[in-house]
Amino acid sequence: MVETLGIAVGAFLTLAVVALHFARGTEYATPDDISQEVLERRAESVPETDFPEPMNRSIGGGGVAAGAVAEGEAEGELAEAEAEVDDDPAAIPDDEAEVFEVEYVKEGSTIEVKENTTLLEAGEEQDWDLPYACREGQCVSCAGHITNGGNSEDYVEHHTQSMLGEAELDDGYTLTCVAYPVADLSLETRETP
Repeated sequence: MVETLGIAVGAFLTLAVVALHFARGTEYATPDDISQEVLERRAESVPETDFPEPMNRSIGGGGVAAGAVAEGEAEGELAEAEAEVDDDPAAIPDDEAEVFEVEYVKEGSTIEVKENTTLLEAGEEQDWDLPYACREGQCVSCAGHITNGGNSEDYVEHHTQSMLGEAELDDGYTLTCVAYPVADLSLETRETP
């Protein structure tokens, strides 16, 4: 009797599952995408300020330094700082840029690098996997060592670097992401002070 009852219950459950599987039922209506609405609500809850977030890489983040002034509004010390930023070697037109021979010691190659191209960019154009992180001279991930002797700024112009002190520069260290050649040089990449 137990076997008959077990078989009957098993058969009933199997038939119920099969019937539910093939039953039409109601269609599931997928809800509309509300992500844009959620983002707009969040944006409304954040108060507006006149101060950009300093170098924030998050979505909707700043991208300019704190205290930056819109073009045409510079005055006093800010105008002087803005004038310094305009001396970016990358702004030199290609047809006017001087060319220097740079030996990449660890890569085993010497290439010509224009004065408007950073040492990092020139290496990347050769498909070399050179280290970097910020590309703004704010870290030492891209550091290298100029082996010609003397101060590195005898061979490169650092644009906006803020990590190397005089001692490191005197020892020949450079940040390749902001280093523009001003003379022929030999460079050992992946060398940090």
